[in-house]
Amino acid sequence: MQVLLVEDDPKLAGFIQKGFSSENINLDIAYDGLIGQRILSQKPYDVVILDVNLPSINGFELCKFVKNNWASTPVMMLTALSTIEDKEIGFNAGADDYLAKPFEFKELLLRVKALGRRNMFVSKPSKILEIADLKLNLDTQEVTRSGKKIELTKREYDLLEYLLLNKGKVVSRVDILEKVWDLNFDTNTNVIDVYITYLRRKLDKDFEPKLLHTIIGRGYSLREE
Repeated sequence: MQVLLVEDDPKLAGFIQKGFSSENINLDIAYDGLIGQRILSQKPYDVVILDVNLPSINGFELCKFVKNNWASTPVMMLTALSTIEDKEIGFNAGADDYLAKPFEFKELLLRVKALGRRNMFVSKPSKILEIADLKLNLDTQEVTRSGKKIELTKREYDLLEYLLLNKGKVVSRVDILEKVWDLNFDTNTNVIDVYITYLRRKLDKDFEPKLLHTIIGRGYSLREE
């Protein structure tokens, strides 16, 4: 079984990893929400376990991200937030299970195995990010719109993947520089504008509806309008 744990407490994460290893469960660990999001986009998991109070992206938002992109992947919330209101938020975000800290390891193990068995009987679709008729296959890195293949450069592909991972949201220039160009400051160049123009020409010029929008003063958004 392949499991991803997104947990910012290294000691707790190590404890869970040691216990899972003895049960032949492979556990990957991410220590903040953004890293978890990136790992999720790289390989499939049988179960995802999420803390809530995470750096960068909280667990509830990360749960929504998982369910928006891989609806059949079971998600368990593992958190100290234990009120009925907290659980309601978690289940409304799409969580399949919710276990409050502190917890008994055996109970965690039994719940994860149950989620994994449930997922065994669900067919695994290709890892595809999509909006309207635009599709990006994470396995083959093929991009199509209305069934027509679209050729992208490496940087164009990376930019489109980031926009699709945040579809419907406004992402700023700084966000794009950090996540796509690996820069943590605005260089005051127009490189992002140039690549947005490249993408718009390939994705929107010959298609309707237009999907790539400039939000003046705020950034860019991939959305249906």
